[in-house]
Amino acid sequence: MSDKIIITRMEGRIVTAMVEQGKIVEFACENEKKESILGNIYTAKVKNIVKNINAAFVEVADGIICYYSLAENPHHHFLTPVRERALAAGDEILVQVSRENVKTKQPTVTSNLNFTGKYVVLTSQKRGVGISNKIHDRQRICQLKQLAQNFLRDDFGIIFRTNAGSALDEEILQEADRLIRRYDRVCDRAGYLKSCQMVEEAPKGYLSLIRDQKQTCLNEIITDQKDIYDQIAHYLEEEEEERKILQLFEKDTVRLDQIYRISHELKQALQEKVWLKSGGYLVIQPTEAMVVVDVNTGKAIKGKRVEEHFLRINREAAIEIGRQLRLRNLSGIIIVDFIDMKEPESEAILMKEMEQVLRKDRIKAMVVDMTKLHLVEITRKKVRKPLYEQWKESI
Repeated sequence: MSDKIIITRMEGRIVTAMVEQGKIVEFACENEKKESILGNIYTAKVKNIVKNINAAFVEVADGIICYYSLAENPHHHFLTPVRERALAAGDEILVQVSRENVKTKQPTVTSNLNFTGKYVVLTSQKRGVGISNKIHDRQRICQLKQLAQNFLRDDFGIIFRTNAGSALDEEILQEADRLIRRYDRVCDRAGYLKSCQMVEEAPKGYLSLIRDQKQTCLNEIITDQKDIYDQIAHYLEEEEEERKILQLFEKDTVRLDQIYRISHELKQALQEKVWLKSGGYLVIQPTEAMVVVDVNTGKAIKGKRVEEHFLRINREAAIEIGRQLRLRNLSGIIIVDFIDMKEPESEAILMKEMEQVLRKDRIKAMVVDMTKLHLVEITRKKVRKPLYEQWKESI
């Protein structure tokens, strides 16, 4: 079945659902009255330096204070030309929001400006050429490195995304040219602005989701909102993408929500318990420090092949956990308490299954290890807020 992106309005929110093989695998909720700052670029003012955590706190807009790691940002983009030196309170620098505020943590900003396209990411601080680790063809990797020499400069680096592996060179060159012009405009504009001003606003969340999908997978974009349809059409035209995949749903007899059961799936994704087809179930509990997932059999075991039964439930749970992490956008440290198994071979099969599931995630996620208590440790990169916070804040 083809992959789709469904965009609609529900209860004052813009809800985006990513559908793969007939199942919703990702949700995003946006408050139209409260815009997200993720990806925005600002002229920021350094408020203070905290040496014991090797960080600074900077103001990007009126009352919005962000965390700026000095360890992760050894070079600063000063708004007024100065020699390379340590950052000080009162300095004005150019930054981009790399992570939204989550719970009690403030937003995170970086001096490494990222300009992301479908095939290429331009980075202002990380110089040189990088290649997605999902591109395995060595010949294509060599071709891309050679292609980069046509547009690479000393003041930025280039990362080729997974889509570049199957794209035409001409398409990549055109996109790289657009990103370089964007980068130059941002740098020029920043020089004329006062501190605490937005230099460039990031695309809407649903536009970013469209951009980030694999080139060969996305077959349909469907919305029942005319204004959103027009915005997407304009975006596709600017990016020189095919408009034929975009559809405006205009049936009066049935709603888009009813066809794809968006309300039902969203309600399920906000609950702790997730039932498995085998009769087992998951209990998913986000805490302040980590996300805890408990796998349960849900019914008594009969017969002698208990180990096989437990392995079957655990493998089914691993697949569903991978889906739920994406669906709920859970990130950070994730601890999974699978059903205990006695055989090391069974544990090895389960760990391999979990690793394969996480490879499908477009956000970096990995299995760390299984502890002595047979708890599986997973990490997933934090980018946006988890779904339950998105839904709560978008009221």
